[in-house]
Amino acid sequence: MKELPSFQALVDSFSKLPGIGKKSAERMAYAVLEMRQEDASAFAEAIVSAKSKIHKCPRCGLYAEGGLCEVCSDPNRNHSTCIVVSYPKDALAFEKLNDFHGVYHVLGGVIAPSKGLGPEDLQIDGLLSRIQDEGIREIILATNPTIEGETTALFLAKYLEKTGVSVTRLAYGLPMGASLDYADSLTLSKALEGRKKL
Repeated sequence: MKELPSFQALVDSFSKLPGIGKKSAERMAYAVLEMRQEDASAFAEAIVSAKSKIHKCPRCGLYAEGGLCEVCSDPNRNHSTCIVVSYPKDALAFEKLNDFHGVYHVLGGVIAPSKGLGPEDLQIDGLLSRIQDEGIREIILATNPTIEGETTALFLAKYLEKTGVSVTRLAYGLPMGASLDYADSLTLSKALEGRKKL
């Protein structure tokens, strides 16, 4: 049986989402076909509305619906401490902790020469401006513990030396309850580097 063009267009659209393969995209497309018309319309409207209303904060790069994001517009935030992340979604993990009351800066990616991405493609100039304008005294580098994330963190640490701010890196290591024999060498290495006195 030949695929219906409209169905195939729906499958192709779902396939563009990260981590969604052809089979998952087909399941999602069939789920949409099984929806009531009003639910499918609300689903489509939610996508269109999100794309038209949500933008990146002009100051930090987090997502916002108004002028500045919720973090930048909060007068109770400590602007002297800034966590630098690669993507807006990375800041959400820190917000869930309810333990960090500083601000964020989104780089908009990582240094990845294999993908043609260099320091000039990141929001580094905006970070330098914020250090001066907001009086940031500590930068916490929170890029992922991957080769690209480590490269980005090392570049930023070196680049920010001239600013006089304190630059720290998140400690990475063994999760609670993990067995040493299952840990890879990078995790063990980071666990050793991040050790602290008891």
